[in-house]
Amino acid sequence: MPKGQWLPVRGAQGEHSRQAHTDLPEGTYEREMSKEGFFGPAAFLYHRRPPTGWTSFEGPLRPRAFDLNRLKEAAASPWAAPVVLHNAATEMRFWSLARPMPALARNADGDQLLFIHEGTGDLFTDFGRIAYEPGDYLYLPRGTMWRLRPDAPTRVLTIQATNSHFTLPDKGLLGPHAIFDPAMLDTPAMDAAFRAHQAEEGPVRVEIKKRGQVSVATYPYNPLDAVGWHGELAPARLNVRHIRPVMSHRYHVPPSVHSTFLSERFVVCTFAPRPFETDPNAIKIPFFHNNDDYDEVLFYHAGDFFSRDNIDAGMMTFHPSGFTHGPHPKALKNMLSQPKAATDEYAVMIDTRDPLEVGEGASACENPAYVDSWKGA
Repeated sequence: MPKGQWLPVRGAQGEHSRQAHTDLPEGTYEREMSKEGFFGPAAFLYHRRPPTGWTSFEGPLRPRAFDLNRLKEAAASPWAAPVVLHNAATEMRFWSLARPMPALARNADGDQLLFIHEGTGDLFTDFGRIAYEPGDYLYLPRGTMWRLRPDAPTRVLTIQATNSHFTLPDKGLLGPHAIFDPAMLDTPAMDAAFRAHQAEEGPVRVEIKKRGQVSVATYPYNPLDAVGWHGELAPARLNVRHIRPVMSHRYHVPPSVHSTFLSERFVVCTFAPRPFETDPNAIKIPFFHNNDDYDEVLFYHAGDFFSRDNIDAGMMTFHPSGFTHGPHPKALKNMLSQPKAATDEYAVMIDTRDPLEVGEGASACENPAYVDSWKGA
């Protein structure tokens, strides 16, 4: 909705801060209630007790956590990997791959991101070869033929933009080279390793996914046989260590500022190490918030996840829109003072405009006690 069409409400009552996320009234906890994620009008409420201090929480809106490390069974095809979350705009799977893919894959349902959680190896595509390592986002435009050939067991979070595309966010006043320079996007090379792969004899199967169903085209040769390409569309690689997050030493910036890729109905953000806020009156943890327009998913890749208790790398949390959430009790103790100078975490956040459904893969590895992890806050 255009900015000028919101109801022109402006007011204040009782004890409150004039500036969001800092100078909180003594002994209070701030909760943000907002529209359109963190881009629409917002209200900031100040509570005497943490807004997540429930004694019980029942029903489909309960926060959920999944230990994807338990999904150990390897699948030769990405289309056989277990679905963890999905809706009409996206599909997320967690894929374990122990050996080179015997067939090529092609996604006709939409653009694809492969986030490499573990493992090293090569991605072969129509356009050439890209080596991969942990922390890589591998972007595959819709219709690309591709194959992973791991050197070491590989685990991948796959994110599909169903019937849509991935683009880069508008960086506004920061300019196009902030957060990461587009020059950091690596494209495939038609090098000696790619030419050796082309020379492998057929038959070669291509597993094509469309509307969730897989068709197979078999060639008597390797169809990754292009000898050149040019244009403005190609697979690309971006590693999380190349992301330079926006930060403010006097203000806790909202997670939307960490947006890495956009699709029409969801956004992919990356949390990377950054200094903590140094202003003594600024909060130094994620603020409590009602993000009532988006479901929130976090995949924890590496490091010390400072706002969560008992969360390890390879786990995923899912907070449906419609309830207040925020830091766990351990993190809340450091709301205004942090023992370390900087965060030490890498995580992928997917915020979806439409409600997500829990897939069979996530249901098989859920931690049902997660909803109780805020008790005692």
